[in-house]
Amino acid sequence: MTKTPRLPDVPAKPSLAGLEAKWSQRWDETGVYRFDRSRPRAEVFSIDTPPPTVSGSLHVGHVFSYTHTDTVARYQRMRGREVFYPMGWDDNGLPTERRVQNHFGVRCDPALPYDPDFTPPAKPGREQIPVSRRNFIELCERLTSTDERAFEELWQQLGLSVDWSMTYQTIGSTARAISQRAFLRNLTRGEAYLAEAPTLWDVTFRTAVAQAELEDRERPGAFHQLLFSRPDGGAPVEIGTTRPELLPACVALVAHPEDTRYQPLFGSTVRTPVFGVEVPVLAHRLADPEKGTGIAMVCTFGDTTDVVWWRELRLATRPVLGWDGRFGAEPPAGLESERARAAYSRLAGATVHTGRERMVAMLRESGELLGEPRPISHPVKFYEKGDKPLEIVTTRQWYLRNGGRDDRLRAELLSRGAELSWHPEHMKVRYDSWVGGLNGDWLVSRQRFFGVPIPLWYPLDGTGHPVYDRPLVPAESALPIDPSTDTPDGFTPDQRDRPGGFTGDPDVMDTWATSSLTPQIAARWGVDDDLFARVFPMDLRPQAHEIIRTWLFSSVVRAHAEHDVLPWRHAGISGWILDPDRKKMSKSVGNVVTPADLLDQHGSDAVRYWAASGRPGTDTAFDVGQMKIGRRLAIKVLNASRFVLSLGVPAGAARVTGPLDAAMLAELAETVRAATEAFDAFDYTRALERTEQFFWHFCDDYVELVKARAYGEQGERAAESARCALVTALSTLLRLFAPFLPFATEEVWSWWQDGSVHRAAWPTADELRQLAGPVDRAVLTTAAQVIAGVRRAKSEARVSMRADVARAVITGSRGALDLLALAEHDVRAAGRIASVEAVVARDGQLAVAVTF
Repeated sequence: MTKTPRLPDVPAKPSLAGLEAKWSQRWDETGVYRFDRSRPRAEVFSIDTPPPTVSGSLHVGHVFSYTHTDTVARYQRMRGREVFYPMGWDDNGLPTERRVQNHFGVRCDPALPYDPDFTPPAKPGREQIPVSRRNFIELCERLTSTDERAFEELWQQLGLSVDWSMTYQTIGSTARAISQRAFLRNLTRGEAYLAEAPTLWDVTFRTAVAQAELEDRERPGAFHQLLFSRPDGGAPVEIGTTRPELLPACVALVAHPEDTRYQPLFGSTVRTPVFGVEVPVLAHRLADPEKGTGIAMVCTFGDTTDVVWWRELRLATRPVLGWDGRFGAEPPAGLESERARAAYSRLAGATVHTGRERMVAMLRESGELLGEPRPISHPVKFYEKGDKPLEIVTTRQWYLRNGGRDDRLRAELLSRGAELSWHPEHMKVRYDSWVGGLNGDWLVSRQRFFGVPIPLWYPLDGTGHPVYDRPLVPAESALPIDPSTDTPDGFTPDQRDRPGGFTGDPDVMDTWATSSLTPQIAARWGVDDDLFARVFPMDLRPQAHEIIRTWLFSSVVRAHAEHDVLPWRHAGISGWILDPDRKKMSKSVGNVVTPADLLDQHGSDAVRYWAASGRPGTDTAFDVGQMKIGRRLAIKVLNASRFVLSLGVPAGAARVTGPLDAAMLAELAETVRAATEAFDAFDYTRALERTEQFFWHFCDDYVELVKARAYGEQGERAAESARCALVTALSTLLRLFAPFLPFATEEVWSWWQDGSVHRAAWPTADELRQLAGPVDRAVLTTAAQVIAGVRRAKSEARVSMRADVARAVITGSRGALDLLALAEHDVRAAGRIASVEAVVARDGQLAVAVTF
């Protein structure tokens, strides 16, 4: 039994009210969760905590998944590990830029000079005010700082056991330096490269988009049947397409090599409708004979298949769409004829939607539209944060090798996934599927402003054009740098953007290029070598399942390249929160619930209880009912503890002598074993279930059975055994519940123990078994069954539970009756039974009959 240094100080009416504020402040003042960096790596449990995106407010999904992580952190701390549990803020990227634009009513114009006296309007107008990049970044930093303070307050109210002295920002100086250092080392090893190629492009944000950021959305469209004429006057070739506006970008027709309908055409040419441009008819295995007419037009570029055909068939390039999603002012190469130029002039400057309308009108006029467009619904690729379909434009971008074009590297990264311990295990399938399906390297540059700059400059030749294959690289000691304002060695500021001088790379890194380094950033790689050695590789990466393909995979890519290890040993995967219609809660859909009101209304322990009830990797319904159950549980912990401690705390020499007491402790030992085993497997839900199941059994059965004896009605020796067992069980249960209900358990612990329950040792099954001695756990089960039968009989007779029972006849097996005899005094006292008769039953079934 845990020794107690002082007498209990139990309040007359325990309450949950005010516990969050009381204990959050106390934990902060006393440093309960402060990381002790003197401990060796073997004694450290380090967590790569997800840095939430600071772009507004947290939602209940954050509370859900971060609670999961916190239960594990608290458990490991109680197991004697020193827990490295920092919190980061993901404050770069598009979400922050959009929030700043809307909040302050500004937009970034990199061509403008910095205005040190700029003040945003008190009330944003309809038109956004253009500001310099530096002014814009200052506004981003100002707003994210405000958001971060609000986030931290809510996390503390929730009870996250984070070391708040170790926070970081993904746009902070240290994070920028680490991100840039990693990129430069990728460049040195040949893992980073610059290429001009077809790029998925968001026309609203005017930035490149990586494969991992795509999502398909079902959108209405139309199928158009077009007629391509043949130079020899033969029958026209019929093509089906949903993108007739890209006709001026058409460079070929493609059919499957085994499609007998088109084999005679392979090697010949046809003329495009309206424009009359000759394009070849070619064979390629990706053409689907079952789709449409079985032959497709290749445009540069309509979709990713066009890119494959263009690359593998070495086709011409006729780009027509610009970065703004509009048709260029001039026709592309290949449209030199008067007819083609006249037709294109009707498209110049138009949006994709308008261009499609005009193109269909021209096709009708020329008679080369077969029938009318047929409405369809089809999946269209979007940037996950965008509002318009993606286009494909040719741009110069930075890439990191990720196995998408390298079978050897792909195999190595698949092996890394096999090394990782997945919780739940089936989530590994998502990783394998993603890595196996990659079709290109990781595009890491973005045409945005608030992010980590690509740390390079380029020399300018005599005509002022950048020499991209000879980048100017800063020394690692100079990082972080901003090439838009800093000057490379050997140059002067007045040589910027002048022939013979230099220019800075204008792009920033993809947000995942920084977030993929959170283990290194949190561990201060290259900045604090001692800390890095104590916490890296980390023990746990907790995250949601939908970003296995982005955050988890990209982190594996970076650690594999830089350190030749996994960045962590375990991946704990959480599911989504679903609304009442079983749809994922998300800000973009508008069905999220903000957690502040929930925490105020139900209490943090109650909300944590609901969150911890969601199994690892499983999508869970938002359920206020579960929170109410959690609140009742927390209140019961307070009240049951008050009762136990009101009986007094036995001296250290007290022993458990009663069979029922020993059986209860033996049952509790099994609960401790199961909860420990579950936590070791990162199954916090199972640990909570087993603990709660025993707790209600303890309160409803054991406490009621021994209450009279604990009051001394069977003598002081018997009372001492009951009190010793009760206090031991209470100490154990508080520690088992502590990861889930940190406020209620800490409150009770403070009534009679020094220090914090969250730094107390996790209970062990062996210490309980040793105290219980050799006893059959079924003593408690049998006694509980009998007292339940007595209560049922009183309920059916509609008498008070305190009504006296003259006689109770207990029938059952010989073994059960022998077990009952060991607890008969407690059963009689709890049921107010004058006499008990035990009768051996032929069928062995336990039954109770009472006489009043």
